[in-house]
Amino acid sequence: MNDLIREARLFLRLRAALAAALGLFLLAAAGTAAGLVEIARQNDAIARIAPQQAADVQAISDWVSRDKDAGNAAYYTFHATWDPPSDLAFAALGLRDVAPYMLRVRALGLEAQLYEGDIGNPEASLPGRFDFAFVLVYLTPLFAILLFHDLLSGEREAGRLRSLEAAAGDARRLWTARVAVRVTALLLALALPFLTGAAIAGVAAWKVSAVLLLILCYIGFWTALCLVVGRMTRSSLANAMTLAATWLVLTIIAPAVGHVAINTAAPLRQGMELSLHQRTAVHQAWDIPKADTMRAFFTTHPEWADTAPVTQPFHWKWYFAFHQVGDQSVADMSRDYRAGILKRAAWSERLGYILPGVAVQLALHRLADTDPAAQIAYQDRIRAFHADLRRFYYPYLFNETPFGAPDFGKSPAFRAAPDGGALPGALFAGLLIVTLATAVFGLVRTRRKRS
Repeated sequence: MNDLIREARLFLRLRAALAAALGLFLLAAAGTAAGLVEIARQNDAIARIAPQQAADVQAISDWVSRDKDAGNAAYYTFHATWDPPSDLAFAALGLRDVAPYMLRVRALGLEAQLYEGDIGNPEASLPGRFDFAFVLVYLTPLFAILLFHDLLSGEREAGRLRSLEAAAGDARRLWTARVAVRVTALLLALALPFLTGAAIAGVAAWKVSAVLLLILCYIGFWTALCLVVGRMTRSSLANAMTLAATWLVLTIIAPAVGHVAINTAAPLRQGMELSLHQRTAVHQAWDIPKADTMRAFFTTHPEWADTAPVTQPFHWKWYFAFHQVGDQSVADMSRDYRAGILKRAAWSERLGYILPGVAVQLALHRLADTDPAAQIAYQDRIRAFHADLRRFYYPYLFNETPFGAPDFGKSPAFRAAPDGGALPGALFAGLLIVTLATAVFGLVRTRRKRS
């Protein structure tokens, strides 16, 4: 205990070390604040959906009630869907930064509507938005390098290493205490802003514990790596250059190369391309016999096959039928797109087993429910809701039942999913194994060098 107190006092007198810890604290606080502000903005936007939706429905209801045309009601009424952020989303925004978290849909073809907002390029923001996860994954290693690159070599170059170890009596206790104090400084610099943000956001206790463990493991990896490099070379400058190059490879180059390799191994069409195919199929329906469209529709909706045939130039049931046939025409593409996203996510997780930065980022996204699986789950909820909408409107359209103002209140309501997030056990295990392997490698090299 005395060793720790002594090293803590010494650390507080080292201006460069203290400035590094304070700098990391300020960056973590800024990342946490930025995440909280963004999530507050998203929550505010979601909160405005209900009154806006009610006003829109009321306006359409007043108009449709005059002619009681179900087709007009189904065509002009938009229905809001939303994906509320989890309690931990402020710390790792993930796909919430590039994928829509609100979408208004109609009973028309769904596939085109799903990807109307798919105009951004997620690859342009691979490192991610500036949030707590960004600070932890990309910036924390640099501060660890700053604190540990000259832990031994600095004392050696100052000519006081031997006298310091002799005065301490037990060199192992000396360096253990010094390492523990610096690790604690890094941990506090990250944990205090995160805990403040977690308290504001009301994060579940188990998630807070998981994130703190993740922070400790990641600091542990970089500490072990810095100590290994410090044992292998003698110059502080050489240590810093080696560690900086290692940071560049592990956090920037290797993940980027892995991303390219995954995209090449699991090619994936963009959502806008799928939307284009669906719209093309819909537009072609105007130029082919109505009987062909209805026949294709009845293959998946046989319960309406006995309704009156479409003989007039335009009928709402034919119009909505060819929108559904348009969705059916790209059903295989849609399933492949969904499977491709999940396949890429699975390979990214495998990459995280060997790259600690990737593991930490993916683990945070999993805990915060902002990963690709969460986005797919939101789309699945939209699909289920859209199917309910079609089942609601079809009896009015195919039976030509009048649709009045009271019928608007009978339409299905979208229900958002409860707060998600899961414990990424495999990523935790991978990070621990890599950290332990690094430490063991350092011990083996040190013993060989001594012998």
